[in-house]
Amino acid sequence: MEAESEPYVRLATMRQLHQAVADLNTARSLADTLQSVADGIVEGLGYELACVNLVRPEGDLVIAAFAGNAAAEALITGRVGSRDSWERRLSMGEAWGSLRFIPHTEGWVLLDDDVPQWHTEGPEPRFEDEWHPLDRLYAPMYASAGGGDLLGVISVDRPRNGRRPGAWGREALQMYASQAAIAISNARLRSNMQRALVRLEREQQALRASEESFRQAFEYAPSGMAIAEMGGDQQGRLLRTNDALCRLLGRPASVMRRYSFADLVHPEDIGTLLRTSAEGGRAELRLSRRDGTYLWVSLRNSVVADTADGPRFLLTHVEDIEERKRHELNLAHRASHDALTGLPNSAELKSRLSARICERPHSSPAATAIEALDAAYGDVESSLTHGYQPDGYEGEAIPGGGPFDHHVHTVAPDPEHDDGTKGLAVLFCDLDGFKSINDRFGHHTGDAVLIEVARRLSTCVRDGDTVARLGGDEFVVLADGLGAADAADLAVRLRNAIIPPIRVDGRAVRVGASFGIGWAECGMTVEEVLRSADQRMYVEKRSRSKVHRRAG
Repeated sequence: MEAESEPYVRLATMRQLHQAVADLNTARSLADTLQSVADGIVEGLGYELACVNLVRPEGDLVIAAFAGNAAAEALITGRVGSRDSWERRLSMGEAWGSLRFIPHTEGWVLLDDDVPQWHTEGPEPRFEDEWHPLDRLYAPMYASAGGGDLLGVISVDRPRNGRRPGAWGREALQMYASQAAIAISNARLRSNMQRALVRLEREQQALRASEESFRQAFEYAPSGMAIAEMGGDQQGRLLRTNDALCRLLGRPASVMRRYSFADLVHPEDIGTLLRTSAEGGRAELRLSRRDGTYLWVSLRNSVVADTADGPRFLLTHVEDIEERKRHELNLAHRASHDALTGLPNSAELKSRLSARICERPHSSPAATAIEALDAAYGDVESSLTHGYQPDGYEGEAIPGGGPFDHHVHTVAPDPEHDDGTKGLAVLFCDLDGFKSINDRFGHHTGDAVLIEVARRLSTCVRDGDTVARLGGDEFVVLADGLGAADAADLAVRLRNAIIPPIRVDGRAVRVGASFGIGWAECGMTVEEVLRSADQRMYVEKRSRSKVHRRAG
């Protein structure tokens, strides 16, 4: 009878196995899949109890699902057994294919290990294949059919027929364990994909929020902002500008995209811009406005990569510093110019004069030519007199010179013999009769006279010449490229410009002027140059009669 019914039993079991496997693939989550694995054992394979032990990332196995007994489920679900204890169990007993059966005669040694277990007491088996309550049957689940990494272990207990499973029951359990491993792997993959999708969506949301925050910060920033290209044929071209920058430069955004900052910067500031744009940094320079004027701005550049390997852009913050710069220039002007007349003051005069002379006296033209030839052909001693030091020479350098001296020496013409030499004339001017004007008419009139004298002196010199006020009624004129006769003619023109009456508050007053002509020359100090011109002025003042110097 049993032989005749065996095919029908197998067919029924096959249908139940098929349904259990189908249920595995409909679970929505990893937890549902694990519970479906345990439920399928009880509902489809004829066991009263089933437990799914899942391998955790650190290697131990946790009871992830239980079916068949609510009390046992509440007691042991979530408990953990060590990997070593499980490895021991899977190496004991009898191997039924990929299954591992540990009979009660051997399993008693496992009662005290750390693997959570549930069992009931029962009588001794009455026949050979009867199931004992302490029998253990495990179905390992591997990541692949070829024996990959262990995913978990299904443990079953108490077959409903009370017998150990036969060949067909073992095969069915092995097949189910294999399908359960696939279902668990797929569930893990889906879970990982879902987590990855959630993480990606969150990152995209964060990116969109960041982009929106940047857009608003960029567009509505109170100071100018711009994004420019870096590299390629369009290096420096403006890709995007905000409203504040467009208002600052008086150009709409559509027009701004035609330019780069190099097109807008003041010609004198192009070097500063190029150095700043290379790898980011900060600079102060002038940018042109639509009306042709220039505006002082502070540029702060940051290099930004679009993606990990994408093109780089230059994010530029443009701040209007016109007012501060005007204030700084005004302070610098006040520090270097006379408050009353607006002329360069004594400190500025000495600075300009110092820039033209060096400590080393200039040699004669003939000697210079000879020494230049000697230097070219290796005459070290002669070369050193001009500040040149050949490679390997460690001797003392000439004071005021350097290894490579490109200074153009200032020479003084010979006042006795006009040989065509041009030099830097220093005309020291002292007003005659100014003290009497101050005493008679007051400082208000004296100040007005000084202002008018400064104006007249400035109108009589060339662009590039310097008219400075030393203090009191003393002025100095620096005029380059003059011979001795030229300097004398200039002094006469300046004196004649000062002599005409000066009207102050309806009153005409007169002042005279005495001029001393000195020459700036390398080898002299600034004080020596001014003292020489001052001394010659006093010689000239004493040489003229008091009548010629009278004014008032």
